[in-house]
Amino acid sequence: MNKEIKNWLLMVDYDLKSANHMLKSGRYIYVIFMCHMALEKMLKALVCAQTKKVPPRIHDLIRLMEIGKVQIPQEYLDFMGIINNVNVVTRYPEDFSELVSNYPKKVSAEYLEKTKGVIRCLKRDKRLK
Repeated sequence: MNKEIKNWLLMVDYDLKSANHMLKSGRYIYVIFMCHMALEKMLKALVCAQTKKVPPRIHDLIRLMEIGKVQIPQEYLDFMGIINNVNVVTRYPEDFSELVSNYPKKVSAEYLEKTKGVIRCLKRDKRLK
């Protein structure tokens, strides 16, 4: 595994730890944001492994999956679509109070657990060995 891929994977772990800290501190919107960041960086590691190039500076998880030729089970694919759409809302909320009420602790914790599941799945990719 090359240095760039290792670097992406280190950032994935760092972002997941940050998401855990945000959950404990009650910063639930940032749990979702950090989950998206961790998934994005995980996919960028796979894009790097697939293309042998620096991944594009995009945030679209679905597009990164396409570029990296990532195949995951349907349940994870469904979640990737959901969190991909939430990314814009958490970055640029039109109504902050509504955003906060839409993502309470329980919802944020569910996003974090699903994110961890996707990342465990993606880390098993043979291209990362």
